[in-house]
Amino acid sequence: MVSIALSASAATRVRFAVSCLWEVLAGVRVLRDPGVPAVHRRWASEVSLPPGSLLASLVAPTGGYTPDFLTPPPAGSSPGLDRELTGLMATPPEVVRGELALMPRPGSPAVRALHDDPVTGLARLADEIAAYWAAAVEPRWPRMRALLDAEVHRQARRLAAEGADAVLNDLHPSVTWSAGVLRVDQPHCPAPDVPAGSGLVLVPSVFVWPSILTVSAGDVPQIAYPARGVATLWEQAADPSDALSAVLGRGRARVLTELSTPLSTTELARRTGITAGGISQHLSTLRAAGLVTTHRQGRALLNSRTTVADSLVAAAS
Repeated sequence: MVSIALSASAATRVRFAVSCLWEVLAGVRVLRDPGVPAVHRRWASEVSLPPGSLLASLVAPTGGYTPDFLTPPPAGSSPGLDRELTGLMATPPEVVRGELALMPRPGSPAVRALHDDPVTGLARLADEIAAYWAAAVEPRWPRMRALLDAEVHRQARRLAAEGADAVLNDLHPSVTWSAGVLRVDQPHCPAPDVPAGSGLVLVPSVFVWPSILTVSAGDVPQIAYPARGVATLWEQAADPSDALSAVLGRGRARVLTELSTPLSTTELARRTGITAGGISQHLSTLRAAGLVTTHRQGRALLNSRTTVADSLVAAAS
């Protein structure tokens, strides 16, 4: 059990962030685990890790230690891969060597080379991460990003309306916050107290599902947790029912069916085959009828079904 002192003052500095590096770490961990969760099996069957890669050597399977420098605290709510890689490569050599010393010995040749020359090794690691991202994550990122942005939006609204207590105690079954102490049921990862005012970074993730991952090194701890809706992320939306199509028209029914998770206009057009202009017209009609809401998340505009629409789709299915 990890116990982190998180005062009421520090809890006001809880923030959410979408992190490409966290998705890289968690995705590699999925590939290294002997048993891939069912929700990720299709994805895992389509990607692979190069043998002998430094990235694969650093990311431990579930229950093992992975160096914290792989996931520096994200700067802002969604810094992007390039910015995060810049932060990774700026890790001081003494930090790299200190955290590598916590890994089981002997390390792979790539890990030993990183220990001997952290600057060159981190540059190699950044190149490997960029290559892995391009092959394993980037083609699927728009769909993943929409789900993660929606999670940040939902949690931010809840944090403002209900406070840190409601958010932290509903984050994951293994996380609780009471009497100024955040407890994480993760026996292999000891963590120091959080200094007053330093806060906490909460990172919704696709590939960390169904568990959580924590980083306690540095000034600001992080918890990566499963974003809501991950279990349905890779599913193809069902065709709209005849009943729903009869009420709304086939195009609008298709749009509403696809919105099981928040999506941009571009992503809706890609999934449905309807032009972006057609999607915009359908969304305007659905929005006027109280079936769709649109909110800004960063630079993106995401469209979501309302509770009325959820009931309508469920009743017609």
